[in-house]
Amino acid sequence: MLRFLTAGESHGQCLTAIIEGLPAGLMINIDQINQDLTRRQQGYGRGGRMTIEKDKAEILSGVRFGKTLGDPITIKITNRDWENWLDRMSVMGPETGEAVTNARPGHADLTGVLKYDREDIRDILERASARETATRVAVGAIMKQFLLATCNMEIASHVINIGGVKLEKKVDFSAIKNNNSTDTGCVDKETELTMKAIIDKAKQAGDTLGGIFEIVVANLLPGLGSHIQWDRRLDTKLTAALMSIPAIKGVELGEGFTYADLPGSLAHDEIFYDTGSDYYRTTNHAGGIEGGMSNGENIIVRAVMKPIPTLMTPLQSVNIKTNAAVKANTERSDACAVPAAAVVGEAMAAIVLAETVIEKFGGDNMADLLKAIENYNLRINRC
Repeated sequence: MLRFLTAGESHGQCLTAIIEGLPAGLMINIDQINQDLTRRQQGYGRGGRMTIEKDKAEILSGVRFGKTLGDPITIKITNRDWENWLDRMSVMGPETGEAVTNARPGHADLTGVLKYDREDIRDILERASARETATRVAVGAIMKQFLLATCNMEIASHVINIGGVKLEKKVDFSAIKNNNSTDTGCVDKETELTMKAIIDKAKQAGDTLGGIFEIVVANLLPGLGSHIQWDRRLDTKLTAALMSIPAIKGVELGEGFTYADLPGSLAHDEIFYDTGSDYYRTTNHAGGIEGGMSNGENIIVRAVMKPIPTLMTPLQSVNIKTNAAVKANTERSDACAVPAAAVVGEAMAAIVLAETVIEKFGGDNMADLLKAIENYNLRINRC
């Protein structure tokens, strides 16, 4: 069973993750992990925190001479900003610093202090911060390496909507994979210029913008996931994983909500067979998943990110100590972080798919797992 946990606060000493269940014998490329961490920090409209942190992953356990050992892997990402928060985020020292008491609409602030009986919103916002997703990206980068090594599976993302500015043209996986936009994550340069202009406008107004990103997974094995129980369905796992990313409020697969406008004759993917080779489809309305299982076509999944709740022109709120009407608290923030969320989305998709591969084929060591995949491909005539 593959699983992972993360720990750490936004302005604490570090972020950590522990991965359990990866097979022994997987070669790990630390540079690829750090490349994804850098991608997560890029994007037009990011705030001042990105000029402070230069995220680098350190692997503390579970890897020897570049290969996994089969035991838990520990990853550490140091928070460089910690030195500016030594007193306010002290683990064992006396309480110092002014408490945060003005709750932000749309954030975990108010609900969190009520649930956990806190008097300082900082006790909530530090962990609710999207800073935590840096560890997910590091974990996901390892899972991408696993998926490529075992199934030749590749994952890429692109941004298709920021603040209502939409990518109108269709793009293939190659264009998404080779997308080099570090500003908006949009593959089309003209659309990107319009996106940047609307981000500038929002930033000048002290406002924020959300958007939509799309993830495409290529070279899928059919049969990952299961229709047998609700929690083993691949679509259940994927959508839950993406919804777990802070600020994500909706997820769709394939045609998604467009299905509401289509008759069945235009909604489903007809099946064909290439004699002596393989089954195939000429359309992919299902987004690569049927009956809770991968069908061999590309997985296509989209997620919508709401605008970031921290506004430089703050909304109306309430002080949690006095119940007086106030303006919401302002923390250092981004005007737009949709491109970063897309990188986190890739990571979460990779984690889910790695879990399903190990669940189906076993995960003690790479040699046995690769042999099991080879035998499966032979049985279903994919070799």
